[in-house]
Amino acid sequence: MQERKYEPGQHVVYVDSHGVPREALVTMWWSAAPDQIQTYGVPGCNVVFVSGNEAKNDGYGRQTEHSTSVVHRSKQPAPGNYWRWPDESD
Repeated sequence: MQERKYEPGQHVVYVDSHGVPREALVTMWWSAAPDQIQTYGVPGCNVVFVSGNEAKNDGYGRQTEHSTSVVHRSKQPAPGNYWRWPDESD
Protein backbone atom coordinates (compact mmCIF):
# COMPACT_ATOMS: atom_id res chain seq x y z
CA MET A 1 0.00 0.00 0.00
CA GLN A 2 1.20 3.48 -0.86
CA GLU A 3 2.20 5.70 2.06
CA ARG A 4 -0.30 8.52 2.49
CA LYS A 5 0.56 12.04 3.56
CA TYR A 6 -2.14 13.93 5.37
CA GLU A 7 -1.00 17.46 4.57
CA PRO A 8 -2.92 20.45 3.23
CA GLY A 9 -2.63 20.68 -0.54
CA GLN A 10 -2.89 16.92 -1.13
CA HIS A 11 -4.67 15.93 -4.33
CA VAL A 12 -7.81 13.83 -3.73
CA VAL A 13 -10.98 13.03 -5.64
CA TYR A 14 -14.13 14.52 -4.13
CA VAL A 15 -17.35 12.75 -5.14
CA ASP A 16 -20.13 15.32 -4.90
CA SER A 17 -23.72 14.82 -3.75
CA HIS A 18 -24.72 13.78 -7.29
CA GLY A 19 -22.03 11.07 -7.41
CA VAL A 20 -19.83 13.05 -9.81
CA PRO A 21 -16.08 12.74 -9.12
CA ARG A 22 -14.19 16.05 -9.06
CA GLU A 23 -10.47 16.70 -8.74
CA ALA A 24 -9.91 18.46 -5.41
CA LEU A 25 -7.26 19.78 -3.05
CA VAL A 26 -7.40 19.30 0.70
CA THR A 27 -7.45 22.54 2.68
CA MET A 28 -7.57 20.88 6.12
CA TRP A 29 -7.42 17.37 7.57
CA TRP A 30 -9.47 16.33 10.60
CA SER A 31 -7.93 13.90 13.12
CA ALA A 32 -4.86 13.22 10.99
CA ALA A 33 -2.36 12.68 13.82
CA PRO A 34 -0.83 9.17 13.58
CA ASP A 35 -2.34 8.03 16.89
CA GLN A 36 -5.79 9.27 15.81
CA ILE A 37 -5.53 7.50 12.44
CA GLN A 38 -4.61 4.29 14.23
CA THR A 39 -7.62 4.67 16.55
CA TYR A 40 -10.27 6.12 14.20
CA GLY A 41 -9.05 5.20 10.70
CA VAL A 42 -8.80 7.44 7.66
CA PRO A 43 -9.48 11.08 8.58
CA GLY A 44 -12.02 13.47 7.15
CA CYS A 45 -11.06 16.70 5.42
CA ASN A 46 -12.16 19.97 3.89
CA VAL A 47 -11.70 20.29 0.12
CA VAL A 48 -11.77 22.91 -2.63
CA PHE A 49 -12.68 22.01 -6.22
CA VAL A 50 -13.70 23.61 -9.51
CA SER A 51 -17.47 24.05 -9.73
CA GLY A 52 -19.35 21.68 -12.00
CA ASN A 53 -21.95 24.36 -12.65
CA GLU A 54 -21.15 25.88 -16.05
CA ALA A 55 -23.01 29.07 -15.08
CA LYS A 56 -20.47 29.74 -12.32
CA ASN A 57 -17.94 31.58 -14.45
CA ASP A 58 -16.35 34.94 -13.80
CA GLY A 59 -13.35 36.91 -15.04
CA TYR A 60 -11.00 34.37 -13.48
CA GLY A 61 -12.65 31.32 -15.08
CA ARG A 62 -14.81 28.69 -13.46
CA GLN A 63 -15.42 29.45 -9.78
CA THR A 64 -14.27 27.19 -6.99
CA GLU A 65 -16.42 25.57 -4.35
CA HIS A 66 -15.66 24.16 -0.91
CA SER A 67 -16.97 21.17 0.96
CA THR A 68 -16.28 20.67 4.65
CA SER A 69 -16.08 17.68 6.99
CA VAL A 70 -15.92 15.25 4.07
CA VAL A 71 -15.44 11.61 5.11
CA HIS A 72 -13.41 8.98 3.27
CA ARG A 73 -15.37 6.67 0.95
CA SER A 74 -14.81 3.77 3.37
CA LYS A 75 -16.94 5.61 5.94
CA GLN A 76 -19.72 6.80 3.65
CA PRO A 77 -22.62 4.46 2.83
CA ALA A 78 -24.23 7.05 0.53
CA PRO A 79 -23.20 7.27 -3.16
CA GLY A 80 -21.70 10.75 -2.78
CA ASN A 81 -20.26 13.41 -0.46
CA TYR A 82 -16.97 11.63 0.20
CA TRP A 83 -13.33 11.82 -0.77
CA ARG A 84 -10.94 9.14 -2.03
CA TRP A 85 -7.30 8.99 -3.10
CA PRO A 86 -6.77 9.29 -6.89
CA ASP A 87 -5.51 5.67 -7.06
CA GLU A 88 -8.63 4.31 -5.33
CA SER A 89 -11.64 3.30 -7.42
CA ASP A 90 -15.25 4.14 -6.63
